[in-house]
Amino acid sequence: MADITLYTFGTPNGFKISIMLEELGLPYKVVEINLIKKEQKEDWYLKINPNGVIPAILDGNQRVFESGAIMLYLAEKYDAERKISYAPGTPEYTEQLSWLMFQVGGLGPSQGQAHHFRIFADARSEYAIERYYNETKRLYSVLDSRLKESPYLAGDKYTIADVMHFVCVNAAPAALEIDISEWPALKGWMERIKQREGVKKGLCVPKGAAGAGVVAEFMKKGRARIDAMTNTDRY
Repeated sequence: MADITLYTFGTPNGFKISIMLEELGLPYKVVEINLIKKEQKEDWYLKINPNGVIPAILDGNQRVFESGAIMLYLAEKYDAERKISYAPGTPEYTEQLSWLMFQVGGLGPSQGQAHHFRIFADARSEYAIERYYNETKRLYSVLDSRLKESPYLAGDKYTIADVMHFVCVNAAPAALEIDISEWPALKGWMERIKQREGVKKGLCVPKGAAGAGVVAEFMKKGRARIDAMTNTDRY
């Protein structure tokens, strides 16, 4: 019997795990970690995730942190029917693992930096904005190429590899004003995933998470703040 507590906030990284838990139909408790108030750096939370970020889970007494590790852990322990994962030892599992690492080491960090420099930074750097926008778009092209040949990233079915990437792609229009229609296969994949009930529910965790309109307005104000700054690049 699962005894899972999810520590999260309404961000793409947090949504990865709430979507997965909803897709698997697992019961879980939610503890909201307010990033604005820096609750993720408090001593009690650092005992759960020593890196001081979200998400993290406790499954009984077992802690798991880092979104990729959490998703692999949940798939191994709770997805015996392989609803949204492939079995270890199969070619599809290896493909799934490759795309998971593509997100963890590629799209996640690059798009995260694009968000930071375009919305949240304390200084304006045209170099950094251009660099991370371009890299994010390049990685979208890689995803689009894959999705032209396969309905989902790891193969014929929707898996945790798709969840990992969906939360990033879904955030791009509001956060970065990126038009996903530039990549037709990627856009079609995103729209299909949006219709899943587990995805709809997971995007509402924690309870009271800001709606799409509120998030878009917040992002717009962040971009306007950056635009009002003087560029600080020194090259």
